[in-house]
Amino acid sequence: MFADRPVRAAIVTAVIVSFFVGGVMGGATGAVVASHPEFLTGPLLARLGVRPPVLSERERVEGSKLTVIEESETIGVVEKVNPAVVSIVISRKVSQPGADFQPFLFEDFLGTPFPEQQPGAPDTGQPQMRVVGGGSGFLVSADGMIVTNKHVVDGTDATYEVVLSDGRKFPGTVLARDPILDLAIVKIEGTDFPTLLLGDSDALKVGQTVVAVGNALSELANTVTKGVVSGINRRIVAGGAGGSEVIEEAIQTDAAINPGNSGGPLVNLAGEVVGVNVAVNRDAQGVGFAIPINAAKDVITSVRENGRIVRPWIGVRYVLLTPEIAKANNLSTDHGALVVRGDTRTDLAVIPGSPADKAGIKENDIILSVDGKDVTADRSLAMLIRGKKSGDQVTLVVVSQGKERPVVLTLGELKSQE
Repeated sequence: MFADRPVRAAIVTAVIVSFFVGGVMGGATGAVVASHPEFLTGPLLARLGVRPPVLSERERVEGSKLTVIEESETIGVVEKVNPAVVSIVISRKVSQPGADFQPFLFEDFLGTPFPEQQPGAPDTGQPQMRVVGGGSGFLVSADGMIVTNKHVVDGTDATYEVVLSDGRKFPGTVLARDPILDLAIVKIEGTDFPTLLLGDSDALKVGQTVVAVGNALSELANTVTKGVVSGINRRIVAGGAGGSEVIEEAIQTDAAINPGNSGGPLVNLAGEVVGVNVAVNRDAQGVGFAIPINAAKDVITSVRENGRIVRPWIGVRYVLLTPEIAKANNLSTDHGALVVRGDTRTDLAVIPGSPADKAGIKENDIILSVDGKDVTADRSLAMLIRGKKSGDQVTLVVVSQGKERPVVLTLGELKSQE
């Protein structure tokens, strides 16, 4: 911006000089004003005899109305959503304050822990229950069922307190932790709790306005941030102190998602939940991610009906093919799920005893489609299996050693971590 300022300043100077010397500036001045209105305003315009455009009363009113409508929509969404958004406080028995401190969830922007959590405090020798972190969640049933992230409530040796927006506090019980997505279901006892409506994340469009609500920095409850959907179907590896997970269908947003927002809702302007806030890229600005709510619906329904997460399972590790990957590896197809090992020697490509193993799928096979629907970068194998149930029979088209063949298998059940 500053680099081109001398050039533009020179243009303005030339216009002024020409005006006084030649007096032939009617059309020329108009051209410069049209090209560079930001440099010919106020007193300078008056000296040149150029009047700035005047908005009519109707135009001013219409512009104000648009601003008011947009702000009213956001305010209305926040008022609608806030009562059902909760803060989750994590406590654990520790001997030394700060010894079990979770900086990812409970650290301010300067990197300074809160006073009561200062590492290095004297060791009392006696374990005491202390707050070690926090996160967010939202109510999806009037009897107290809450959706949050698994990494928020991953500690089996911790206790969880749920704080509502009106200040009421309840002990939280973890009903289920999803072994695939970073999701968990927490329950509080009571009735007539406010709830949120679940939207359709498959209908999201890039550029659509969204609002994130959560317990930012684990101390600023019901913090509201606004942005747009920056991308859909992103594949990310979300990591923290408890390890990392691959999320293949993540929603990318520039609505600020801060530590402590984890598990809170991402909502559209209708006040419907379209995602569960999960991660932020700390090396960038305005790059946050959420799990699509359609992926969470099956988890909610499963826990409601079965008391646990019943998730269909094939039993393979894979990478989604793109034309670039296919070309680099001289593959015969540019789409599908390439069955490969994980990052460690124990992360086998095909899980022994799994439905895929029983059906004869091998490492380096490519799964092209599920029940006639192609596996693509925008439609992953996990997404195609997501809407099915354990026990369903599916037909895959698999490329094995350069030849296509149909594979019929029965989906198994992947046990949840409870």
